[in-house]
Amino acid sequence: MEQLTIWEKDGANYILLELTGTVDSYTTAELQTKVYDYIRTTNVVLDLANVTGIDSTGIGIIMAGHNDGEDSRHRLYLMNPSGDVRQAIDDTGFSDTFHIIRSVTEVS
Repeated sequence: MEQLTIWEKDGANYILLELTGTVDSYTTAELQTKVYDYIRTTNVVLDLANVTGIDSTGIGIIMAGHNDGEDSRHRLYLMNPSGDVRQAIDDTGFSDTFHIIRSVTEVS
């Protein structure tokens, strides 16, 4: 089982969470807490470039974070999703739902 490492960085109008590893039911507790807490007060950017796998639990956290952000007038951004993440998002049909960016300069 691969671990998930999360690094945090503060931006002008966002919190950046850089993820490395696998986002699955075994590794998501910390991610879920951070996304749900931060999205209430600011935009959240998930840097997914170094995510090596994601399951339905991970996609569920992203969807819930997206919805919570909409409710609180903030956005959850997915930055540089890896091939595995992109495939999982495409497979679920949510590609057009999520705010996918290449750089934090795209955060509005």
